[in-house]
Amino acid sequence: MLRVKRFVAFSLFVACVSAAFSFWLVRQPGAEASPVMAAPPRAAVKLAAGAPGITTAVNVTSSPDAQWLADAAAQTDIPLRALQAYVAAAATANISNPGCGIGWNTVAAVGFVESGHGSHGGGTLSPAGQASGSIVGPSLNGAGFAAIPDTDGGALDGDPRWDHAVGPMQFIPSTWRLAGRDGNGDGIADPFNIDDAALSAADYLCGHGRDLTTAQGWTDAVYSYNQSDAYIRQVRAQATTYAAKAGTAR
Repeated sequence: MLRVKRFVAFSLFVACVSAAFSFWLVRQPGAEASPVMAAPPRAAVKLAAGAPGITTAVNVTSSPDAQWLADAAAQTDIPLRALQAYVAAAATANISNPGCGIGWNTVAAVGFVESGHGSHGGGTLSPAGQASGSIVGPSLNGAGFAAIPDTDGGALDGDPRWDHAVGPMQFIPSTWRLAGRDGNGDGIADPFNIDDAALSAADYLCGHGRDLTTAQGWTDAVYSYNQSDAYIRQVRAQATTYAAKAGTAR
């Protein structure tokens, strides 16, 4: 009987040690991280000659050459107005965040997955980059989505009880309050404007000193935007497709 008790005690000890080790293991940095995916190729771009490199409005920062823009929009099926915003956003973010190396095709891929470049619900982008529809995502009430109680009094999403992601790049109001940028130089950071939303997304992806030319940096960036492996794969596939159609940077 004593031997049996000793065996049981030893078994319980081993089980406890194993459980403790397993708990320690999963708590380590990166233990629950998304599988690292190779960064997609950076798509080529031709900037307008003599475009100044300042980090405010899309109409004064580094902007794409007009002929290149028209050709690339046709090749990629990205609305011209959206493509203009994505290129300017990537160029500006790379100035603001030296070493980021974000390609416009990554910004465009996020825009495609999030709202079809502002076309969700049949919407379009005006010449000023304003989405014709409100582009408000589903209620984040915990029913199939994260539960995020209202953080803006319904000012952006119209719901005073729960938050919704808004705009062509689908920012949650609380995140927009921290990450929102004025991309068109009108003095207002508006998540429903493609210039503002694209620049905000590019800056957000470049945050924390990430290098998006590396597999780890690119994966971490997109994972921070949406913590879903399926989402990361979709964004990567779309960014790769855009690079294939528009050509890759040399």
